[in-house]
Amino acid sequence: MTGAAARPIPDFVPNAAEPVREHLAASTDLATFLRGAGTLTLDERQLIAAQALILLEQNYVHLPLKASMYAVNPVQRLRLLIHRLERQTPQNMPPEWMFHSELSEIFHSVRDLHTNYLLPEPFVGKIAFLPFLVERYTDPQGVHFMVTQVAEGFSAPGFKPGVEITHWSGIPIAEAVDLAAARFAGSNPEARRSRGVQSLTVRPLRIHLPPFEEWVTVSYLDEDGTKREFRENWRVVDNLPAFVDADAVSGMAAAQGLDLEADETSRAKVLLFAPRVVAQAKAAAAGEPAPDLRADEIATTLPEVFRAREVHTSAGTFGHLRIFTFSVQSLEAYIEELLRLIRLLPDRGLILDVRDNGGGLVFAAEFALQLFTPGRITPEPVQFINTPLNLRICRKHQDDPQINLGAWVPSMNQAIEIGAVFSGAFPLSPEDAANAIGQQYFGPVVLVTNARCYSATDIFSAGFQDHRIGPVLGTDQCTGAGGANVWTHGLLADLMAGDPDSPYVWLPKKAGMRVAIRRTLRVHENSGTPVEDLGITPDKFHQMTRADLLEDNADLLEQAGRILQDLTPHSVLVTGATAADGALRLKVKTTNIDRLDVYVDQRPRASIDLADGQADVTVPDAASAQSARLEGFASGRLVASRTEQFR
Repeated sequence: MTGAAARPIPDFVPNAAEPVREHLAASTDLATFLRGAGTLTLDERQLIAAQALILLEQNYVHLPLKASMYAVNPVQRLRLLIHRLERQTPQNMPPEWMFHSELSEIFHSVRDLHTNYLLPEPFVGKIAFLPFLVERYTDPQGVHFMVTQVAEGFSAPGFKPGVEITHWSGIPIAEAVDLAAARFAGSNPEARRSRGVQSLTVRPLRIHLPPFEEWVTVSYLDEDGTKREFRENWRVVDNLPAFVDADAVSGMAAAQGLDLEADETSRAKVLLFAPRVVAQAKAAAAGEPAPDLRADEIATTLPEVFRAREVHTSAGTFGHLRIFTFSVQSLEAYIEELLRLIRLLPDRGLILDVRDNGGGLVFAAEFALQLFTPGRITPEPVQFINTPLNLRICRKHQDDPQINLGAWVPSMNQAIEIGAVFSGAFPLSPEDAANAIGQQYFGPVVLVTNARCYSATDIFSAGFQDHRIGPVLGTDQCTGAGGANVWTHGLLADLMAGDPDSPYVWLPKKAGMRVAIRRTLRVHENSGTPVEDLGITPDKFHQMTRADLLEDNADLLEQAGRILQDLTPHSVLVTGATAADGALRLKVKTTNIDRLDVYVDQRPRASIDLADGQADVTVPDAASAQSARLEGFASGRLVASRTEQFR
């Protein structure tokens, strides 16, 4: 057994990968870190609890649903907590961790990863970690928990990717995962279990209490089947910075759909296990070539967001585009890079992979859908819960150009008379913007999801399925089921700034809270169905294998390739456009299309039948046209659409 607990600085820290070595060198062991915790006064605890009551009682959109589904009453629990705090004194109040524990438990009781209590300093921006990652797979022998990543520089006898964990601090690993899962607020068992596995080695301290144990004892089987064991301290370090300030009043902050725990964990995993992404991000910011790029990868200016490459399967060669997050600093830069990447990928089919994507900017999710379908995108509508406070907020900002809330005001005014629980439902994403670019990828697309897809990624997956863009292939039986737009306590306080009757008071020591403020509803055949707690059920299921975890998703990509092989590609391409004798002449090449409709400057001008995929289209009196939209049909169904701009 190695004596990790006896050494102040583990060997792997000075031997970490160069792009993150200096960052990790500032880490400390958990016990040392916790000596600086526990400074909230009794008055500060009372203030935090009182503000939590306001959010859950007057802003929280899912309160009726959660009370019904889980038989919980978080509002009454907060009232009891406030009552007990009023009876305490600075001398007899319990340790601070007990206050954090109870408040976190109240928030977790609603099983909503949008609705969180965020711990104050010194936990803000910190992660607790062990220098390896554990993941779960299944085979005919049952469920296994395997090491898949080891931080550069870390070593233990026979310990490397592929070893199987058997016990965790003396607890059989499956039971240890279930115990960890019970602490999480996932909306379904698969989401909680998935997060339980992840939390074994990475824990964002702002979302969850720090581990009670200062170290863990890891029991495992090496590649020869020999039983081994080592002990490793939890360490604490600053996480990589977040991409968006969710507290400042802005259109971006008001359109967030983000699982903060997943976002924090994703950035932590980059720091610990993907230092090459850190190096690539630094190079992109400096305008330098991407270092350490794999042979099959396409360089990207947003390596924290995208990974694009060709994959070769027995069914053919396809594109694989991983979208790690929708949390982006610039919507324009994100869309521009997404467009560039999909144009460089093979056009025979695309594996669009959003596993582990905790969401982010709802606009980033919904604006992307149009690129993969000829149909018009209908963004998901959202609703407030009708409360006097929500109505005050909407009235105050009904003409605000940044976060125009005017659409919801009439129905909320009417609710005073008719007693409606929810406001009217209106899109968060502007419909014109969600259709401004149109289809850009013309091959078939399969979407890959799992139980860690949440929030804006749930919205993206729902839109993908509702618009019938392609099949959804899930590695779990459901997505994370987070269907809401989330606002922070800081944003709410800013929105009511200047109002002498504002109920919001800034929280002490950078404590925070988040609340699901508007719930999302699905569209088309699923119109009106809430996303929260139901999530998106995949059309096809893939159980992760050992080869998937050790060989870069080999079996998953193989199944996705077989799905794409059975789908028919459809495309429209304008190979020439000229204006002569007052007419617009277009040379068109198509694939698997039997009818072509032509719109010039948004007006229908021609419709022709196709036999060989080639067409010369002449539109009289259109020489000065600004644009042409060509819609391709197969057996009466719209299957491809391309817009050409001429001016």
